[in-house]
Amino acid sequence: MKNVHSRSPPWSDALPTLHVITPTYRRPVQKAELTRLTNTLLHVPNLHWLVVEDAAERTALVSRLLENTGLNYTHLNIETPQNLTALKEPRNERIPVGTMQRNLALRWLRENINPSSGHKGVVYFADDDNTYSLELFEEMRWTRKASVWPVAFVGGLRYESPKINSQGKVFGWRTVFDPHRPFAIDMAGFAVNLQLIFSKPQAYFKLKGVKGGYQESSLLQDLITLSDLEPKASNCTKVLVWHTRTESPLLMNEGEKGFTNTSVEV
Repeated sequence: MKNVHSRSPPWSDALPTLHVITPTYRRPVQKAELTRLTNTLLHVPNLHWLVVEDAAERTALVSRLLENTGLNYTHLNIETPQNLTALKEPRNERIPVGTMQRNLALRWLRENINPSSGHKGVVYFADDDNTYSLELFEEMRWTRKASVWPVAFVGGLRYESPKINSQGKVFGWRTVFDPHRPFAIDMAGFAVNLQLIFSKPQAYFKLKGVKGGYQESSLLQDLITLSDLEPKASNCTKVLVWHTRTESPLLMNEGEKGFTNTSVEV
């Protein structure tokens, strides 16, 4: 973990660290989306950003971007085998995007932070194509086991959300797509206490044989039960994260050999 404090908020020993895990892959909007996320994370105190590239080697583009952020970060990489992402493979034989990258970050945390050190932390999976309210990061900071909240623009709905009973406990899921999943929740809709990650060393996202929409459940089932969930965002009545997703740019004028200078990083 590189410690750079030139622009990020001052570090406070009184606050738990937020370990934010972001898988990323090469595409035309990659730098734009990472830049947008950087500009959010720069306002979050006690943050450690784990950026994991789906690549055989760490790229110069991401390396330069991270070095210039002023954030505390760890830069990792692992390539998802192409034969396990191809559409010609049966769905249950494919590895969902970001799975190997998130698992590598979990392994890094387990191998590089001493569970007995007294380190207080929370783990959150923040994809680079979402939009995040700063309020969300403070909501999750004091997670005891696993905290949850609504996520907008997923599942064909304005938002999906846990269902909360009169005692303030999660009892189900407000979603149209397969609401009977063990944890019918989006990747951006939960955070987990780091000590829980340490206490369950075999808990990872399952690589194969997982139906679409069950990736989150494949991890959470090994960590918690429904009764452990802690509703945040005003008892799950506020939306603090959105699946906005950047529109793919139209680059038809580049031509076969390229029109603009390819040495200019976009």
